[in-house]
Amino acid sequence: MLIPRFNLWVENEGEVVISCWRACLLRAIDETGSITAAAAELEVPYRRAWERIQDMERCLGAPLVTTEIGGSQGGGSRLTPEGRVLLSRFDKFAQGFDEEVQTRFRESFE
Repeated sequence: MLIPRFNLWVENEGEVVISCWRACLLRAIDETGSITAAAAELEVPYRRAWERIQDMERCLGAPLVTTEIGGSQGGGSRLTPEGRVLLSRFDKFAQGFDEEVQTRFRESFE
């Protein structure tokens, strides 16, 4: 059975800034309040998640995630206003692509 697949991402000077996977990473950080928990949720090593965050921040020249070291209050991570804007814009951009791909696939392969 044929199944269409696609990947969507945004680049800056040839480097990936945000993709569907990276948006999931930012969303998981926002929901869990932790890079460690977000990495576990996405089943990737913490190091890979942290490297992708750093890649995005370097490409954009802006912090997307803030982190606080543990202690009596506990640590955690959260999206910066820039991180929230990026995620919101990507979600708006990506909205409807899956349906469009499915429609075009049906028109082309049925």
